[in-house]
Amino acid sequence: MDWNNPEIPMPNSTAMSTYADGSTVVGDDLRDQQDFLKPKPKTTHSPVTPPKRSGKPFVNSIDTELEERPFFVRIGKDGLIGALQKLDKQLVESGRPKLLSKKVPTDWIGSEITPGQLGLINHGGSPKILTRPGRYPGFPLRNWWARSFEGKKGLSDTVIEFLGLTVVQVSQNQAAVISDPQNRIFVIKNAGFVCFAIEGTYDVLSIVDQTHLSQAIKDKITHSILGWTHEVTMKSKLNSKEEKEYVVATFLNIPANNCAILQRGDDLELLGAGQSVITNPSVTLRGLYTLGENQIEMPTKDIFTRDQVPVSLTIYLKWQLTEPLKLTTHGYNTPYDALRDKTQSILTQIVAHLDYSAMVKQRSIGPDNMEDGTDPSSAFLDALRTRAMDEMHEAALDYGIILKDLAVIDRQFKGEIASTMDKLTTRALQAQVEAANVDRENSNKVKQEEGALSVARIKAQARNTQADAEAYSVVAAAKAQAQRTRIEAEAQAEATRMAAEAEAEAIRIKAAADAQVSDQFAREMELRRMEVAKVQAYGEKTVFVPSDGAGAQMGSAMALGMAAGMGADAGRAK
Repeated sequence: MDWNNPEIPMPNSTAMSTYADGSTVVGDDLRDQQDFLKPKPKTTHSPVTPPKRSGKPFVNSIDTELEERPFFVRIGKDGLIGALQKLDKQLVESGRPKLLSKKVPTDWIGSEITPGQLGLINHGGSPKILTRPGRYPGFPLRNWWARSFEGKKGLSDTVIEFLGLTVVQVSQNQAAVISDPQNRIFVIKNAGFVCFAIEGTYDVLSIVDQTHLSQAIKDKITHSILGWTHEVTMKSKLNSKEEKEYVVATFLNIPANNCAILQRGDDLELLGAGQSVITNPSVTLRGLYTLGENQIEMPTKDIFTRDQVPVSLTIYLKWQLTEPLKLTTHGYNTPYDALRDKTQSILTQIVAHLDYSAMVKQRSIGPDNMEDGTDPSSAFLDALRTRAMDEMHEAALDYGIILKDLAVIDRQFKGEIASTMDKLTTRALQAQVEAANVDRENSNKVKQEEGALSVARIKAQARNTQADAEAYSVVAAAKAQAQRTRIEAEAQAEATRMAAEAEAEAIRIKAAADAQVSDQFAREMELRRMEVAKVQAYGEKTVFVPSDGAGAQMGSAMALGMAAGMGADAGRAK
């Protein structure tokens, strides 16, 4: 791990037995965690030399001092019964009374011990343990002289305390905080032990659920949860009347992408995400930090422009803490504190060279507000954008922070000058607004007239189109009528011709038939029938004049006479 790219070690997910005594921090795994103590090279951004580490490491593995405690046996593969047998052997070898009772169980009377239970016997102030299931009678008297049956306990109970005998068994995610007869504190995780205190007692101060710690630590600025803690206290009697509690262990549960800073004297240490506990009284928790992105809107103190107008800015900051040790080394508790002070200093220097008029014109300062360079104040605004961002980024790197965004989103002017200028600015803006309204009204009127003209043009075009359509209808109707008349005339002429042809054909056929009649009587009868038909056709009073011979001439003479008479009558009438 280097200072520019800190690597936070993750706890080992495999549950392993962990004992520690007098350690600063007890982790979840047994790996050597001395990588935290490697010397860190200087960075080009920070003039501060990283603190030197010396002395006892902050993070320890299993402490061998537990092995040196007398009559202290860890619970291993043989379970609790095997550990009790080992402890009993140590007591016998040291010349002390046995721990395990020699009594033999029966099956007919007495106190019953079932499989999975332990029987507790007080033998003159010394503990005796019944481990074999069965019944234990209370007589004859010699067997129970100075003895009393004190009850039963389960083999899987977390804590068993009886006449100096202490049994502790913690499961996954549990941690036991123990005080030994010398008032030394040690922590056990995912394991167990049995012990017998010859002088003093082993006190179980607390059994902690490491995944559900009581106190949540929140960032006071962003209000995000940085982790959870739980303090284990121990009562200490100062005199006959006064008793106090002291913190002997602090449990930490740090989420992923977060970390904690520990301090011992002038030395600082980075503690990564996971479950840990602090037991060394000389080590304090400096703070918890998140390594993710954060953002906030931050008000500044009053800043004076070049023409002495006070202005208060509201800025937007977005950052990410990458090296918490640098931040803590500079004396800041949160990244916000470091950025606030540096931002106030830089903005004060830049705004001091900016006029009130430029500040009024420029509403916000950010990468989207790009000027074309023609305005006199654009140089100041560009300087405010580039210089503030560059200097803030450079300063943030000294604190182990990467500044990702900076923008001024609001400003408030103060004082009488600001009020007067605001009134002038307001009047100027009102005049601009009125002029803009007049221009807008004129533009609207022009657009209305243009719209009316367009409507009239469209209506005239529609009427022309309608007239063309009507004329085309009349022409089409006349053409259709003429075509119809011609077709009807042609049809009638054709029908007349066909009728005439048919009639002529009928006459020819009839004449041919009459010509073929050879009988004189038949011919005579036919002539008579024709005469009858002619009389029927013209009437019975009609006089038929022959068209040839003397009769024909007589008819002509009569006609001429009648004509002459009609002409004479006409002349006299005149």
